[in-house]
Amino acid sequence: MPPILLGIIGGSGFYDLPGFEVINTVNPVTPWGFAASPISIARTASGFLIAFLARHGVGHTYIPTDVPARANIAALKSIGVHAIISFSAVGSLREEIPPEDFVLPSQIIDRTLCARPNTFFESGCVAHVSFGDPFDQDLYGVLSQCGSSLQNGAKLHSKTKSDDLTVVCMEGPAFSTRAESNLYRSWGGSVINMSVIPEAKLAREAEISYQIVCMATDYDCWRVNEEPVNVETVMKHLANNRDNAKLFLMEAIEKLEGPLLAGHIGKNLRETVQTGIQTNLKHRDLNVLRKLQFLFPSLKALH
Repeated sequence: MPPILLGIIGGSGFYDLPGFEVINTVNPVTPWGFAASPISIARTASGFLIAFLARHGVGHTYIPTDVPARANIAALKSIGVHAIISFSAVGSLREEIPPEDFVLPSQIIDRTLCARPNTFFESGCVAHVSFGDPFDQDLYGVLSQCGSSLQNGAKLHSKTKSDDLTVVCMEGPAFSTRAESNLYRSWGGSVINMSVIPEAKLAREAEISYQIVCMATDYDCWRVNEEPVNVETVMKHLANNRDNAKLFLMEAIEKLEGPLLAGHIGKNLRETVQTGIQTNLKHRDLNVLRKLQFLFPSLKALH
């Protein structure tokens, strides 16, 4: 079987891969348990293989706090994934980003309050990971060229040379208060979701190229002349977003297949984490090390 280099994580309303030929389903067990859903392996018309995982589980059974993100990322890593495109429903914090528009954020503000396990490392095997630019720039560059296929007037927003687009990641499952929403706007937030953390951190630790694709469903609750965001408002836009996500994904796969097969995407991340572990070889905890060897089989405990 050819390598499965591209992983897709589907968010709210995006639970399968319509229009793709699913040829297999795998459910690898990881040291952090099973992923939120079995992983579907699909084949494109050119024969390129992609892996799909539903973030919230089949039937949307996990609240944001309980999503087994470590198992999700580790499972994708174990089947050879080098790059992940992650889709997420978001609230817009900007007038110019209406519902059903897509956003490629370039920065993150973490407001999950450490309520979720957000690292593969533990005491006994310590590493500090660079996260100044939380998304892989090579993958971002390719995805920012997509979006021409979006329908119903939707458009793709990506950063300019001088201005980042920032996703605020909050703890759920409740939506923001108006005061919080206005605070995030004052911080320069562009959109808000409940999923990018810890996914982005874990993907970076696993040396996987990662980019979240945000699909706006509402204006959060900062507009004083509108009712606060509610589930009915969100659900109204999910169907259109799902259709556009498929179109965006097909466009992205076509542009990514060549660079992934050539090894260009994510090459700057390879071995950056496992070679940067701070804990001395002879002091590494064997139990922690065995877990990390699921991600990095060449890791050693002793000289």
